[in-house]
Amino acid sequence: MLEIKNLSKTYKNGKKAVDNLTLTVSAGDIYGFIGHNGAGKTTTIRAVTGVLDFEEGEIFIDSKSVKADPIACKSVTAYIPDNPDLYDNLTGIKYLNFIRDVFKVPQQEADMLIKKYADAFEITANLGDLISSYSHGMKQKLAIISAFIHSPKLLVLDEPFVGLDPKAALELKNMMHDLCDKGGAIFFSTHVLDTAEKLCNKIAIIKGGKLLAHGITEEILGDSSLEEVFMEVVSNE
Repeated sequence: MLEIKNLSKTYKNGKKAVDNLTLTVSAGDIYGFIGHNGAGKTTTIRAVTGVLDFEEGEIFIDSKSVKADPIACKSVTAYIPDNPDLYDNLTGIKYLNFIRDVFKVPQQEADMLIKKYADAFEITANLGDLISSYSHGMKQKLAIISAFIHSPKLLVLDEPFVGLDPKAALELKNMMHDLCDKGGAIFFSTHVLDTAEKLCNKIAIIKGGKLLAHGITEEILGDSSLEEVFMEVVSNE
């Protein structure tokens, strides 16, 4: 579903944020991307979603090149950044209808999904309000709903649980499992190692732009916790 091959990204100041990164996220995977601040997680995610250009390597989504066929890649991808930048002058429902139109989701299908997810996140009563009046948590919930209403094949998230209350976080985890059960794939970064350990079937650990460990969660952890493995891996490096 997602193939990152020899990805490198160097910024104008000479800093190499990502260094020859290669990994694969297959259909059905919930793939956790772990690292300290500045490790290269967000840079990688922005390159995957087409937000950020890159000099070396290649990225494929659903067997299509992010560089050569960006529209096809974006049509099957949903991206939720760590701080959703939504249209504050729209109401919640108008924003969701805008996303529905962009991805050409049939209205009846979209209406059903909007009601399902808005009820689950308990923001149905707020959909008629301007987004400018929303709290950070409500904006996060709206962004999540907008990502799921077009049933993406690949869901990319940057720190998705920040700002969510425990009930909303549980609902998101259930939605992630459901998407993968239907053949989708998820690639997400998080600092919440306990959540990653329980949720992800695969994980990757990155430091200084370099991939230090990756693979099936159970095989990487062995008898240790993800916290213990993470600290050992980054300390040894």
